[in-house]
Amino acid sequence: MGLKLFLVPFIVIFLFFPMTYSEDGVVKQALVRFMDQLAVGSPQRNAWYWGWNLASDPCTSIWQGVTCSEEGYVEAIVLDGSSLYGTIDFTSLCKAMSLQILSLNRNSLHGFISKDIGACKSLTHLYLSENNFSGDLPSSLGGLENLHWLHVANNKFTGELPNMVHVPGLISLLAENNKFSGEIPDFDFSKLMEFNVSNNNLEGLIPDVKGKFQSDSFSGNRNLCGNPLPMACPPTPPKKDRESLINSLAIYSGYALLALIILFFFAYKLIRKFKAKKEPLIVNKEVTHEPSGVTPTEFSFENKSGIEMKSEYSMTSLESEMNTSTLVVLSSPGPYALRFEDILRAPAELVGRGMHGSLYKVWLDNGVFLAVKRIRDWGISNQDFERRMNKISQVKHPYVMSPVVYYCSRLEKLLAYEYMENGSLFKMLHGSQSGQSFDWGSRLSIAANIADALAYMHEELRESGIAHGNIKSNNILFSKNMDPCISEYGLMVIETQAQSALSRTRSKKSNNVTTHGAYSTFKVDVYAFGVILLELLTGKVVQENSGFDLAQWVNSVVREEWTVEVFDKHLISQGASEERMVNMLQVAFKCINPSPDERPSMIEVAAMTISLKEEDDRSSITF
Repeated sequence: MGLKLFLVPFIVIFLFFPMTYSEDGVVKQALVRFMDQLAVGSPQRNAWYWGWNLASDPCTSIWQGVTCSEEGYVEAIVLDGSSLYGTIDFTSLCKAMSLQILSLNRNSLHGFISKDIGACKSLTHLYLSENNFSGDLPSSLGGLENLHWLHVANNKFTGELPNMVHVPGLISLLAENNKFSGEIPDFDFSKLMEFNVSNNNLEGLIPDVKGKFQSDSFSGNRNLCGNPLPMACPPTPPKKDRESLINSLAIYSGYALLALIILFFFAYKLIRKFKAKKEPLIVNKEVTHEPSGVTPTEFSFENKSGIEMKSEYSMTSLESEMNTSTLVVLSSPGPYALRFEDILRAPAELVGRGMHGSLYKVWLDNGVFLAVKRIRDWGISNQDFERRMNKISQVKHPYVMSPVVYYCSRLEKLLAYEYMENGSLFKMLHGSQSGQSFDWGSRLSIAANIADALAYMHEELRESGIAHGNIKSNNILFSKNMDPCISEYGLMVIETQAQSALSRTRSKKSNNVTTHGAYSTFKVDVYAFGVILLELLTGKVVQENSGFDLAQWVNSVVREEWTVEVFDKHLISQGASEERMVNMLQVAFKCINPSPDERPSMIEVAAMTISLKEEDDRSSITF
């Protein structure tokens, strides 16, 4: 009897106050990270402003824009017209497995749509119109089987429209006013209620739209043809003619291939006969020629008469050539252990060439991409190179890319990093958009993060004498989450543009940077960081080789008391604080002081830059 009386109050509580569920801690943390990225550069620049914080719950507290189901799980996020300037972190967002509606129309969001959106399996409504998104829509969109509404109009998207053949319930697709190219996929137009792809760069024949959509859904694409547009498509050859043409091509291709095989056979016989009469060959085991795409690596052979010949080997043949050279694996990107064989057998794509080498994008079997830099004609010993790479790999900072693998030989060196797919700061500032969507808050945040990273690396590697040596906007890359990362730290010890600027200011008697502390490469880094600040403030390209010196130009404008004229017009039009831009300009001037002794250390520069960012954050919250 006593037990029954004891349970009565609890039964009453459960009857009148039923239990509510809420998202777990992992989902809350992920949503706060998502909101922090979304609000970067916005007047309200953090999740706390919107009520999104770990001290509350998205379903039992007030998280602006969030709607939950009766069971207590996040079901919808609607933040249309909220003056958001950041990026979308789909990796974090898709932790909310019950999310069905994401609506971010009419903001100033930018960046790319990550393939991680494919993890938002419950998504039914995706509204991203009227923002500044760019890049291709990921193919993983086609795996969202529950998606009904996809609105991405009025952005800067490129590439092909996504193939939605596995999305049977799609009823609305609005993608007008972008830069999409290619042909229109064969959507199920019988189910579509809304469809608009006007004002893009689409081409080819319009699929059968079942008479449901008029020409205004397709207008503004110069190379589209067929109903319902008035322009008819050019006639195509009859099917039999096409088949006949294909068969003819196949036959003649077979003849050509047979002739080529015979030609190679005779050439092989002649070469063997010629080599038999020559002296034995001496093999140089260093790589001497660029691989192109995924073709085999070339090695150089030289006989005693000095005649050079070429022989092709597969990547795996390098394994037997490594007895005099060393490939060192410092760390493994991704969850799998990286092996020597993985590097040798991986296909590679040439993505760029520079004065001292080439850059390749390498695919590993586990799906990880590496950026491999191949360096030649570089005046540093193998011993010093190995010392530098081993030291740098031991110093970790989230905004500094750590080397993954290196390889040394007498003629060249290889160095691999994790591949960053979102481009560089240079591209962000001076690319096709020319900084238009790159607001003041984002620029200041990048400056503070890079300054902090450089200061940390300087302190950790000062005793080893390893500075960056070539810091510039091209060497600041963006991660998947659009975090800035310094690449190629400590790689270059040759004279850089910043050192050249130094050499113009020093006396003729002092010519050795390394023998005088005032001209150390650490001070060169400070100068180069000051130039990056000038790039962020002015939006102008550093082009010393063409006769334009950015630092000299800024100094000349400021001397004429036209300070406001140096600032990027996009920052002015966005209403960036002139006072804080002037303060950042003063930091830049301290960094590019002609006298290295008068320049601050990177720790001092970082303190000043971070202070500016914190002040800007406080003023934005107050505003």
